Amino acid sequence: MKLLLNWIASAVSLLIVARLVPGFIVAGFGAALLAAVVIGFVNATIGLVAKVLTLPITILTLGIFWFVINAFMLMMASAVVPGFRVTGFLPAFLGSIVLSVVNMVMHGLVKAMTKEPRNQ
Repeated sequence: MKLLLNWIASAVSLLIVARLVPGFIVAGFGAALLAAVVIGFVNATIGLVAKVLTLPITILTLGIFWFVINAFMLMMASAVVPGFRVTGFLPAFLGSIVLSVVNMVMHGLVKAMTKEPRNQ
């Protein structure tokens, strides 16, 4: 159940980012669901390797370089998902920053919704 809610939260996050960032285009909820899966897969494979290899640069830039890596991951995902398009590096970079913030909020809401009550 929690996995499904997180997937939907990621898709909704993509739709929110598409409304806020010019050049970040999501055709609809179905495209957002598919894009969320592809972005997760790309980040878990290529993104992980890229983040490990660029760790020294990331440390020197105090973590800002991760947004560059995430921007490239978004561009890769947009190349294979129909209905999801990022028109250039700047929209991908801004989208990665906004998506990080929106995802954090959305997943916090999911966590709060699925938290089991304490027995007192």
